[in-house]
Formats: sequence, C-alpha cells, structure tokens
Amino acid sequence: MSLKHFHIVFLFFAILCDLGFFLWTRLLPEKAEAMGVAGLGMLAGWLSLVLTAYGVWYVVKKSRRIIV
Repeated sequence: MSLKHFHIVFLFFAILCDLGFFLWTRLLPEKAEAMGVAGLGMLAGWLSLVLTAYGVWYVVKKSRRIIV
C-alpha cells in the first residue's frame, strides 16, 4: 500500500472514530456527563467535519499530483 492510499485509509478511520465518539456522547449523554467528556464529544463532531473537508480536498486536489 502506498503512502497516498495509507493517508486516505487513515483519514477514513479517523473520521469514523470521531463520529463514533460524537454519537456516543449524543446518544448516551448521562454516561458522557458522568465521565466528564460531553464537551469533548462536541469537539469530536467538529473535528470529523474538518477531517471530512480535508479528505475531500486531498482526494480532489493533492491526490492527483502525487505519483507513487
């Protein structure tokens, strides 16, 4: 697997983990509050949006320039 493909796969799993954490804090807010991570859930939601935008930008703009 090339570095370019690894980058895309890593972004996919990072987005998946961030969305999973965000959904967990939204679907089980009492547990998230008890653990003190409710604020981090919102941060994870925003981070997943930023990573999605970066992933689209990377695939559209940068991926075509990188020759492996």
